[in-house]
Amino acid sequence: MFEVYIHVPFCLRRCGYCDFNTYTATDLGAGASRGNYANMVIREMKLTKQWQLDHGIAEPPVSTVFFGGGTPTILAARDLVAMLDAIRKIWGIAPDAEITTEANPDTVNEYYINELAAGGFTRVSFGMQSAVPHVLKTLDRTHTPANVAAGVNAANKAGLRSSVDLIYGAPGESLDDWRTSVTTAIDLGVNHISAYALTVEPTTKMGRQIAAGTLPKPNDDDEAAKYEIADDLFAAAGLEWYEVSNWARPGYESQHNLGYWRNVDWAGLGPGAHSHYNAVTEADHPQSASLTAPAGGGCPADAGLGVVSVSHGLRSWDIAHPRLWGTAINENRVPWADSETITPEENLEELIMLGLRLHEGLDLDRINRAINDAGMSSTPQTLRNVSLDQLAPMVSEGLITVSDNHRVVPTRRGRLLNDSVIEQFFDFVGV
Repeated sequence: MFEVYIHVPFCLRRCGYCDFNTYTATDLGAGASRGNYANMVIREMKLTKQWQLDHGIAEPPVSTVFFGGGTPTILAARDLVAMLDAIRKIWGIAPDAEITTEANPDTVNEYYINELAAGGFTRVSFGMQSAVPHVLKTLDRTHTPANVAAGVNAANKAGLRSSVDLIYGAPGESLDDWRTSVTTAIDLGVNHISAYALTVEPTTKMGRQIAAGTLPKPNDDDEAAKYEIADDLFAAAGLEWYEVSNWARPGYESQHNLGYWRNVDWAGLGPGAHSHYNAVTEADHPQSASLTAPAGGGCPADAGLGVVSVSHGLRSWDIAHPRLWGTAINENRVPWADSETITPEENLEELIMLGLRLHEGLDLDRINRAINDAGMSSTPQTLRNVSLDQLAPMVSEGLITVSDNHRVVPTRRGRLLNDSVIEQFFDFVGV
């Protein structure tokens, strides 16, 4: 599978809790403006495609596309459609592909949604966050619950699937407030809901307010209680958890998100976006150069790796500031800030971390094969296979279940203590 993620770094205003790579200016220089953004991303697509060809990567047609941000819907709908059309021309799009954009309820209406549907989009994820006015105010959100309902209704009429995102644990949010938000989201009739615990970063406005004592710090026990409330209410409404923070009716899971958790290949486009490839062949080119970015960022589109016929996993990330990102594109360079090789040991760690977040579970047999593969690498290590006997205490503690086909699935308690479950697995295998 191959996925494409497009980061749109523009917002109408910056929310107090947000530490994403977003900007409120309309023009950030070097062509990275709201009006020209689609053109710049399309140019990055072409550079990325050439880089893939130069490094022996032949991806299948794109299975999912996701526009995130920032606020993708701050751009004109025709710009989102233009970027989607470019993906279709450059990589091809699978017939049953899932095409999603995040949307701020304040920035879309029926006409906007209809234009997306006509352009090939299949899904809209609305940033609802809460249904309680004082919580929305604390989060610096300007939309109202009515805006969310109007957006969902417009998507339904246009034949698009809808999802809503919720955030729990905001300062001043009571358990009853949270129940109101969850039941309001369910009553919208959507088939997919994400619910994320609030993460407070010290450099954000909210982080500074909490440090100054003007807002209370989120409480772990409070967040755990809210997770349990959501899980119960979603389950009663027919929404099943399929990833720690995501619930859906069967068949309505976000395929793009599942691709991340299943560790597929994806290209990330736009300032700060990350890309991931499971196998990169190091090509022999006359202009061979280091894979990592030169000073100032960006890699030549035709740069080789200087070694022939070596395959490995790769993770890269775009230059974060839009002006510098745009400068690299204008100079015909893939706008990476840097990249790194994924070693067999790191791949093993990722398989464990990602698999233990999914309802489909961690494939123990696959993990043991990965352990054996890592053991054949040149890096000295002391990796150990995981046995069912080792897992028995975690089963007894109610953290996991193990199926007959050796799939390890976290229980609700295991989801709440997910970091601890992952750490125990790391201890088992010796990473």
